[in-house]
Amino acid sequence: MGTFDCEVRIESMDGQGGLELEAMVDTGAAYTMVPARLLHELGVQAVRKMEFVMADGRRVHLDMGEVRATINGRTVTTLVVFGEEGTRPLLGAYTLEGLGLAADPVNGELIPLPFAYA
Repeated sequence: MGTFDCEVRIESMDGQGGLELEAMVDTGAAYTMVPARLLHELGVQAVRKMEFVMADGRRVHLDMGEVRATINGRTVTTLVVFGEEGTRPLLGAYTLEGLGLAADPVNGELIPLPFAYA
C-alpha cells in the first residue's frame, strides 16, 4: 500500500454545488471520504449508513451519499463517505475503478487502466 495526493472535483448530483479538493490516494482505502461539513455545504444527501474500520482501528458508523467525481477529464457517479470533522479528503478504490484509473504509488500518480474486468 502507498499514498500520494491528487486533485479531484466533487459535485452534488443535482449539479448545484461543486468544489476542488486535494485528496490523498490510499491504495488500501475502499471508499472516497470527504469531511461531512463539506458534503452538507454541497447539498449531498445521505443514502445509507455503514460501519467502517478507521486507520486507527476504531469502528464507526458513518453516512454515505452519492456525488460526481472528476479527475483529469474523467467523471463518474460514486459513493462518498461523510467523514468526521478534521478528516482529510481520501480517494478510495471504488471511485478510482469507476474512473478507470489505478494508483501508481511508486511514481505518485494515477494511470489509466489498460482494460477492465467484466
